[in-house]
Order: sequence, then structure tokens, then C-alpha cells
Amino acid sequence: MSIHPQMTLSAGVVVVRRDNGWKYLILRAYRNWDFPKGEVEAGETPLETAIRETREETGITELNFRWGNICKETEPYKQGTKVARYFLAETSQTAVVFAVNPQIGGPEHHEYRWADASQLRKLVPPRLLPVAEWAAGVVEP
Repeated sequence: MSIHPQMTLSAGVVVVRRDNGWKYLILRAYRNWDFPKGEVEAGETPLETAIRETREETGITELNFRWGNICKETEPYKQGTKVARYFLAETSQTAVVFAVNPQIGGPEHHEYRWADASQLRKLVPPRLLPVAEWAAGVVEP
């Protein structure tokens, strides 16, 4: 998808790990579930942003892009002003650490879960369902 110059591009990672099957990391801020992600900053590639945001939002530093640098974008959201691009990576880290975001004075998220594909599909909002389906289709073909 080509991003219109006035659209904001965010990038993140669908983080997965093996634990009696595949588990997908999902984060909750208020009532909204999402994968770790943030806005692409000047001078960053979307993949660099995705890795940075995952580290900042979860403390996860070990990411293995075992499926390559494949990605899936959302349809435009927020009145057509934003698009999010998600990469897919495996980790063996299980602990998630919510760091304080200095801009808001606290963590950006309130809860995390390592969900199986079925739980993931129930938690994500409709705009992320295609991303969840894509990730599960790659990880669990």
C-alpha cells in the first residue's frame, strides 16, 4: 500500500513465542488491544521503528525475524489519517516490562497477554483482525 504524504505511518511487531503452541503478545491501553507499535520518526525505517517501539513498550529486545521482513498494513484508520505496518518476529523472552513514558508520566499500557490465535482474534479490534489472521496464517499455516 502506498502511504499518502499526509498520512501518519506507525510500525510495530506482532511478537510470538512458543509455549505449548504459539502465543501472540497483545497489549491493552484502556479498552483498546494492540500490538507494540509507534509512529515512524524522521530518519527511521519502519522496521527500525517497530524494533524500537517493541523495546520501549515491552522491554523485549530479542526479536528473531525468522519469516523475513514480511509485513502487513492496516487499512487507514482515525478518519483515514493513519496506517499501521506490522512485522512478525519470534522471541523466547516471556517477561514484559512496561516502562514509564516520559511524555505521559506512566506506562502506555495497562495489561498484556500472551494469547493463542483464538484468544487473539477475540481481543483485537476489527481494524486489527486482518493483521491477526495474517500473523496466524504465517506462524500456523
